[in-house]
Amino acid sequence: MPFVIFTGGPGAGKTALVAELAAMGYASVEESARAIIAERMASGLGPRPGPAEFARQILSRDIEKYVAQPQSSEWVFFDRGLIDALGMLHEVSPMRGEEFEAMLSRYPFHRTVFILPPWEAIYANDAERDQTYAEAVAVYEKIARWYGVCGYDLHEVPRLSVGERARYVLGVLGGSGV
Repeated sequence: MPFVIFTGGPGAGKTALVAELAAMGYASVEESARAIIAERMASGLGPRPGPAEFARQILSRDIEKYVAQPQSSEWVFFDRGLIDALGMLHEVSPMRGEEFEAMLSRYPFHRTVFILPPWEAIYANDAERDQTYAEAVAVYEKIARWYGVCGYDLHEVPRLSVGERARYVLGVLGGSGV
């Protein structure tokens, strides 16, 4: 499956890495949470609705983005993805086993998921990222456990320049295609 997820805590460089791969000509899919936060703030609302509603909104958008991707043998890189949203939703409203398994099989991703570790040297808050670095580390740990539960193989991306990270990922994937 050529749909590849980049995950990790906030501020670890996922968005920059996905943008670098997009600049190299690869298809990419933006993170949904940041867009929801920006839209809410532009409307004068707080950054996030309640946890369950936020998770449902992210999951809904992530499913739309997944379905919109053409089926081909070319890599598509996701800045997070619906597996993260499933984890958020499961945390506040646990799914039954069969429901959970159905979601995982309906929306498959490449078995290797790239996780970017917390990196304090590049961590910065912005309009949509209001977590502390300590909270970002906690999110990273939670995400790592979740992907294990989902059966994915986590591959930690080393702390390198953005270009080096992109080349590293492509090397792990074997360059191009499936």
